[in-house]
Amino acid sequence: MDIYLTNSLTRKKEKFVQNTSGKVGIYSCGPTVYWNQHIGHMYAYVQWDILVRFLRFVGNDVKWVMNVTDVGHMTSDEDLGEDKMEKGAKREGLTVWEIADKYINQFKDSMKLLGINPPDVLCRATENIPEQIKLNQLIEKNGFTYTTKKGLIYDTSKFPDYAKFGNLNLEETKTRSDVEIDPDKKLPWDFFLWAINPNHIMKWSSPWGEGYPGWHIECTAMSTKYLGNNFDIHTGGVEHIAVHHTNEIAQGFAAFGKRTANYWLHNGWLMGKGGEKMSKSLGNFVTAQDLLEKGYDPLAMRYLILTSHYKKGINFSFESLDAAQNALNNLRDQVAGLRSQSDRTMLSEEKENKIDEFRNKFMAALADDINISQSLAIVWEMLKSNIPSEDKYDLAMSFDEVLGLNLGLIQNSKSEIPNNIQILISKREQLRKEKKFEEADKIRKQIEDAGFETNDDSVK
Repeated sequence: MDIYLTNSLTRKKEKFVQNTSGKVGIYSCGPTVYWNQHIGHMYAYVQWDILVRFLRFVGNDVKWVMNVTDVGHMTSDEDLGEDKMEKGAKREGLTVWEIADKYINQFKDSMKLLGINPPDVLCRATENIPEQIKLNQLIEKNGFTYTTKKGLIYDTSKFPDYAKFGNLNLEETKTRSDVEIDPDKKLPWDFFLWAINPNHIMKWSSPWGEGYPGWHIECTAMSTKYLGNNFDIHTGGVEHIAVHHTNEIAQGFAAFGKRTANYWLHNGWLMGKGGEKMSKSLGNFVTAQDLLEKGYDPLAMRYLILTSHYKKGINFSFESLDAAQNALNNLRDQVAGLRSQSDRTMLSEEKENKIDEFRNKFMAALADDINISQSLAIVWEMLKSNIPSEDKYDLAMSFDEVLGLNLGLIQNSKSEIPNNIQILISKREQLRKEKKFEEADKIRKQIEDAGFETNDDSVK
């Protein structure tokens, strides 16, 4: 089956041809762990989880690598300014290392709640400093750098295609009110590979002085460390095109003389109330943990995301989430009802063809630039068809390997505890093990408010 993806390199939907048949290497720009990851962030990771699941579903051996930025990322997403990790540490009275650990755990918990399979490699920038220094040295050796009092700078004049990927008008980027100007830079858009700042908390020794890596170098260093210097797919948000991914591409050409990734995929945004981008700075964000506390099954959020296309983003409201929760419950009920039915008889040729048709339509939609909303519609169409119940059930469970909606969950049996309550039980048990009894008591109240009785051994 041919798969087509929209490649930001060419701005076209094109046939996906992997470097090695049957194998796919994917690198995704991961979170900056100075604060909670909200559902706006998680929108991207659900979409890329679908991409990975589908590529595995059709028989590929996929290696999915994701970074964690725990140093050197400024609040402006540029080279200079206030470091996000230090800002988080000041906000909460913790060390930068404690902040990183806290919000890495929150991110992992968010992935679990939203049904996102963990990446094969989740790598921290602070654990790959030697690799970043080594890559900077290679770029320097190849003649793409210069130094100032503030650090090692990438000389964009040495890369004639610098503006091509982002279709940038560089003259418009000469002055920005939110970015400190380094008078020693040759061009305003030249960027740091290594920054020297004696006041920075997180710093390491390097050939250019004590300091820390520029934000962009970590992704080039870690993607090529785990996937080689030319791999299949690089993913990220549309906001990464103009600066971060433009700089990654420049670094790749400087170090290796070629692009590091063949296909660059970019997701749109989850928009908050009033069409605003959901963000920490606007204070309009909601986390997966917030949804759980409000009584939602977080997989309802996943269902809502699956009704969109990764390129287009989606508008979020609690009304739309309510509708997604109802649809998910209905879908699970229908699948559960199929489990108890046994009407499989000798299939007619017509019904055999229908089964194959639904399977092929499901996969064809995904092969067309990961059109997951169309695939979801095909699941509903299949459930309404006249093929035998057992075949419907088998197809639904097979499709759920990509959807990740836990369609095998029994919804309406009184002996079953709903998924959102099961998640709360697990969280409470973990908090009790960690002796965080005050937090565990808050979750106990949520369980009881939902109509379930609790004790130290069970919930009923």
